[in-house]
Amino acid sequence: MDELKYLTEYYNNYDEDGRLTSKHGQVEFLTTMKYINKFLKKGMRVLEVGAGTGRYSIEIAEKGFQVDAIELIQHNIDILKSKVTEKCTIDIKQGNATDLSWYNDETFDITLVLGPLYHLFDDNDKKQAISEAIRVTKKDGVIFIAYCMNDATIINWGFQQGNITEGIQSGIIDENTFKCLSNPSLLFEMYRKEEIDNLMAGYDVERLHFIATDLVTNHMRSTIDAMDEKMFETYLNYHFSICERSDLIGITHHSLDIFRKK
Repeated sequence: MDELKYLTEYYNNYDEDGRLTSKHGQVEFLTTMKYINKFLKKGMRVLEVGAGTGRYSIEIAEKGFQVDAIELIQHNIDILKSKVTEKCTIDIKQGNATDLSWYNDETFDITLVLGPLYHLFDDNDKKQAISEAIRVTKKDGVIFIAYCMNDATIINWGFQQGNITEGIQSGIIDENTFKCLSNPSLLFEMYRKEEIDNLMAGYDVERLHFIATDLVTNHMRSTIDAMDEKMFETYLNYHFSICERSDLIGITHHSLDIFRKK
C-alpha cells in the first residue's frame, strides 16, 4: 500500500519528539494538554488513536490514567514502548484509525485522534476514522481530533519558503482558491475550517471547543525559540487567550476539534 510506504519512510526519519519539545513545538503540546486536562477525571480510561511515539499517551499514563494506544507505524511503536515505565498503565497495539475493532463500543471516556486525519485523503476514510472514534467512546465522553490547516501552509511553505509558483504549476495548489490539493505522496492533508464543519455534519455530537493549537507560533519560530522563560510564559498566556478566536483560527498550522458524544 503506497500510503503506508510513504508514512513509514517519513516517520522512520522524523523526530516527532523533537518537534514537540522545541520551544515553539511546546506551544502545540502545552495547548493540547491544557484542554485534555480540562476533561480528565479520576478513573477515566483514555484511548489515543495514532499515538505516534507516545508524547501524549505517556504524559497521561504517568498521571495515573489507564491508556490504550494504537499506532500504525512500527518504528513509532518501538519508540513508544521504550518510554513505558512502571508508573504507566498503557496497552499498545498496532492498528489503523479506520478500524478500531480491537475495542468494544463505548469503552473510553476520552478518545484522542491527534494525527490520523493528517494522513487520510479519501472522505470515506476520514468519516470512517471519525465514526470509529465516536463508536468506542462512551456516551457523554469527549473526542479530540487534530487537523493540519491549509492557509498556514500557503503562507509558510508557499510564500515564505518560495514554493508558491512551483506548487501552482505542479497542480498541488489551486491557482484561484489557493487550496492545497494533497495526495498520499505529499503525506499531509490540509483543511479549512468549513471543510472540517462539513466533515462533522451528521454526527450526533456537540462541539465544545475548536482551537488553534499553535496559531501564529510557527510563523515566528525563531522569535519564540529565542525567548527567555519569562517572555515565553507571557507568550503562552497571550496564545491561550486568543487560541479559540474564530477570526484567527484559520492561520494556525494545527487545529483541534473537541466534541462530546451525545
